[in-house]
Amino acid sequence: MSRPGHNGGPTMEGGEGWRRHCWRQARENLLPHLPVEVVRLRVRRAAELGLDYRTYASVRAASGHDVVAFLFSSNALRLLPPVPALPEDRQARLASLSGCGRIALVQGQLAPEAAMQAGQGVIDRAHPAPYPLAPFPALREAIAAAHQGFPRDGVVLIGDMSLERDWSVAGRLAGYLPAERYFSSLSAAR
Repeated sequence: MSRPGHNGGPTMEGGEGWRRHCWRQARENLLPHLPVEVVRLRVRRAAELGLDYRTYASVRAASGHDVVAFLFSSNALRLLPPVPALPEDRQARLASLSGCGRIALVQGQLAPEAAMQAGQGVIDRAHPAPYPLAPFPALREAIAAAHQGFPRDGVVLIGDMSLERDWSVAGRLAGYLPAERYFSSLSAAR
């Protein structure tokens, strides 16, 4: 523990190199050594989900579970009133997903039924999104209602606004990905 007035810089005591070596070795020993076949299966699963392997592996490591569903905010899907229409790139991306749920969280004036019609079969279900700036208990309830049937630690939220990141935290979901990153990674992979 540092004493008052310590600036948090490197130690001036001898043996720093040895301690750094021990730290690296201990850290390396903690990381799992996965068989090649397991890595291949996970790479294939990441592709099914439309994720790059690094993102998939980090979500899986953080939650300890596979990704089983995505929650998409209506902002991320570009579903806007008065006449919502799912853009072709978003529709193609959702259609390419396999082995996972696709749930829309609709905001504002948009009705869940309108999102389902706009989704043309690539959205499994739609739910009202939490109100902006709602307290955490209300956020948690709205997110739990949306991902009902899927374990929360297997659900990833794809959002387009910083407030939507809070939904992931309140719902204790497996993770949050910005829409820009999620929808652009497919075009980069092709």
